[in-house]
Amino acid sequence: MFYREAGDFKTSYTDDSQTFPIRFDRYRYYAVLIVAFAVIPFVINDYWVNAVLLPFLIYSIAAIGLNILVGYCGQVSLGTGGFMAVGAYAVYKLMTAFPEISIFIHVILAGGITAGVGVLFGLPSLRIKGFYLAVATLAAQFFLVWLFNRVPWFYNYSASGQISAPERTILGVPITGAQTAPWAAYLFCLVFVVACAIIARNLTRGMAGRKWMAIRDMDIAAEIIGVNPLKAKLSAFAVSSFFVGISGALFFAVYLGAVEVGEVFGINKSFLVLFMVIIGGLGSIFGSFAGAAFLVLLPVLLKNTLVGGLGWPTDLAAHLEFMIVGALIVIFLIAEPHGLAQLWRVAKEKLRLWPFPH
Repeated sequence: MFYREAGDFKTSYTDDSQTFPIRFDRYRYYAVLIVAFAVIPFVINDYWVNAVLLPFLIYSIAAIGLNILVGYCGQVSLGTGGFMAVGAYAVYKLMTAFPEISIFIHVILAGGITAGVGVLFGLPSLRIKGFYLAVATLAAQFFLVWLFNRVPWFYNYSASGQISAPERTILGVPITGAQTAPWAAYLFCLVFVVACAIIARNLTRGMAGRKWMAIRDMDIAAEIIGVNPLKAKLSAFAVSSFFVGISGALFFAVYLGAVEVGEVFGINKSFLVLFMVIIGGLGSIFGSFAGAAFLVLLPVLLKNTLVGGLGWPTDLAAHLEFMIVGALIVIFLIAEPHGLAQLWRVAKEKLRLWPFPH
């Protein structure tokens, strides 16, 4: 009754292979986009932007990037925090070296630079996989953090070792700096999120995505049927690092404004994005959004409920948050390995058959 494709006929191959072939799905996503672009900017305030919306949007891009590498191509990576740092420092150097160029271009170029770095550190995937590849990317994480800490050129020889985003505007509207309005920062990040989601959705449904999934399922069989493992794995590292680099650039320039690499882009950041992918669902773009929303909203909910409502100490609420997240990861790995995305798919299937029994 609520979710049916009966009567939704397709008259061409193009209609049948579109991103959302069911009309109800298309209308639902159109409605979400309309609300996101035309309603939310007028009702948000500083708290909602800084505590919920900006972290959700930026982590969603990072989760999409990691999901392409881990969920679609099967290449385990623990270097997400390091690649986010590459994006942050790349956009910082571009903003200070070329102040006349739009920050929009700077963020895209930072993603491209991170893609190149990702390909470089993805070369070991041609010889190793699984746990050994995870250790190799973990080494990349520590190396990149050490590099940005020890080479003064990256932070323009600042005495504190900290980088701060210069003030930049688009069409006269501040995007970075203290004068940035909440709605401007939100819309700027939202544009990148929508663009990255559309690109990732089309890539994973096209030839590149089929090659990645073939490598993930059985790399030897994929090579036998004509998939080039060199191109497939390195392209997955490039696309993944591109998205992660964009998220790192936005995290530094728009969200925080000033960072110190060891504190912001450490190993904890890599595990956080990995947990988002695991809880949301491997091999699912929607799962990336669901996992990011879950791990962004959970601390806010616990803080408001336990600290604000019940008066618990802040440190106790923080420890409880770690316990809940850890327990949920174990539960999802055992009971539902495909995460929240699979639960969403099951719910949609039940809606399609309701009120008849499954």
